[in-house]
Amino acid sequence: MPAEHTVKAFTEDLAKIERSLLEMGGLVEAQIARAVTAVTQRDSELAPRIIEQDSEIDRYEQDVQDQVERLFALRQPVAQDLRMTISAIQIAGYLERAGDLAASMARRAIVLCETREVPGLYSLPKLGDASHTMLKDALDAYRDRNVEHAKSIRHRDRELDDMYVVLCRELLTHMLEDPHRITPGVHLLFVAKNLERIADHATNIAELVDYMTTGTRASDDRPRGRGFLMEGAPTLDDPL
Repeated sequence: MPAEHTVKAFTEDLAKIERSLLEMGGLVEAQIARAVTAVTQRDSELAPRIIEQDSEIDRYEQDVQDQVERLFALRQPVAQDLRMTISAIQIAGYLERAGDLAASMARRAIVLCETREVPGLYSLPKLGDASHTMLKDALDAYRDRNVEHAKSIRHRDRELDDMYVVLCRELLTHMLEDPHRITPGVHLLFVAKNLERIADHATNIAELVDYMTTGTRASDDRPRGRGFLMEGAPTLDDPL
């Protein structure tokens, strides 16, 4: 009976961690969608609410860490249980960073409301939707322990990279045609990079689903799309 009680308690602890992660993921998904809306619709009232809610995502990450530490102290998981527990902390970290990127986009949306509008950016909503969908699908794969679904997300990262390149070229064209669009164009380049990085975090989560289920880590040769910057050129790191 004590052994059965311990197994039941461990299962309940893991289930609680999973619920926290999925709740956190749902909040991050909403933040990303709202951030894209704030940028594309130049919504200066929505953007501050996104920034304010970022602290709730941070609290979720801390809560998951606390739960995992408690589980390690009381249950000492091994094998697949250990992989699931370790992966939970990593997934929370990826979600927290995705939330930070959404908040950064919201801060840029506020600035963009004061600049000249860049017309005809059809690729930005498309990139935002693709990035948001990848994160949602990665969390669904985690919830369902669906390895095949997780692997498909990894390959979709290449398609999103190509979309990112298309958007960057659109923005550079607008900036070259009209110097007044350089300032908003630079902000939008950072928004595009943030969306590409969110998709990378989604892919990382998908790879963890594969690892915690099968015990096999994905190889480092992740599919990549066409490069936007020349080899050796600096990458875009968002300071906001």
